[in-house]
Amino acid sequence: QLQLVEFGGGLVQPGGSLRLSCAASGFTLDYYAIGWFRQAPGKEREGVSCISRSGVSTVYADSVKGRFTISRDNAKNTVFLQMNSLKPEDTAVYYCAAGYRITPLQALLCTTRDMDYNYWGQGTQVTVSS
Repeated sequence: QLQLVEFGGGLVQPGGSLRLSCAASGFTLDYYAIGWFRQAPGKEREGVSCISRSGVSTVYADSVKGRFTISRDNAKNTVFLQMNSLKPEDTAVYYCAAGYRITPLQALLCTTRDMDYNYWGQGTQVTVSS
């Protein structure tokens, strides 16, 4: 069974940090670009960040640039999202997603469009509040 599971969500004060993990089971992430998305109550899902299959390229939403860092450890079949200087507006359910990238060019790129992803995790809640 192909599965993505997110870990690391929780309650944190403004200015604090969290590290989210996205672990895959049943398949290897080596051939996938990985995206992180979030959805706040009453809002549409938005792309937060992505990392290419090769790890060469990363993309960040303007709202998180300079605060969030995405990385991947293919040996552990896991992708991470380090979130620093968290703000109340970062409160949301965070999802990771995997998109299959087969060609050499595709391996270099990623997007934060949810239509480009095939597998999704169940989400982890991040709440930033004092």
